[in-house]
Amino acid sequence: MKEAEGEKQRKGMVQDIIFLGIALIVAIILLSIFPDRREVVATASWEIFIEMIWILPAVMVLMGLFSAWVSKETVVKYLGKASGIKGIFFAILFGSLPTGPLYVVFPVAATLIKKGARISNIIIFLSAWACIKVPQEMVEFQFLGLKFMAARLILTIIFVVIMGVSIEKIIEWSDKKESEPIGGKDGAGI
Repeated sequence: MKEAEGEKQRKGMVQDIIFLGIALIVAIILLSIFPDRREVVATASWEIFIEMIWILPAVMVLMGLFSAWVSKETVVKYLGKASGIKGIFFAILFGSLPTGPLYVVFPVAATLIKKGARISNIIIFLSAWACIKVPQEMVEFQFLGLKFMAARLILTIIFVVIMGVSIEKIIEWSDKKESEPIGGKDGAGI
């Protein structure tokens, strides 16, 4: 069991290194095509790096506390497979209350998945974090009016839920296809 987990981690590291290499190659190509943008790119990259250096340690501490304080049973009860509409409600609620950059919440989402949260609820949680913020809604109301805010909020919630359920079905379908023997369920397709 530990060997399989170690192999999975090594495979993940290799994929991360490959992705980083591809990103660096693309950046080098783009910067050689657009040399006048080098300073802007370097400045923006440095600012993001500094921001992450300040934020990520705090996120890691909070993740450790979250992992220790929130039990698997609690996550399964409120965000797991059997949570239904209640899970959707809590995913939207938990995603819309805090504020901060989206990349901060990815470790939280990974921990929730490990503790048994349903994929659709994680997609809804991430989307709510990105699109549905209580402070943002208040500013939107102030500048664009109640009708605009309400229409956008309602449609966002509807489409976030549809997207979450759809992505979950696609992931389940692809996992099922990967686990089937070659040639289909009965093996007769060869």
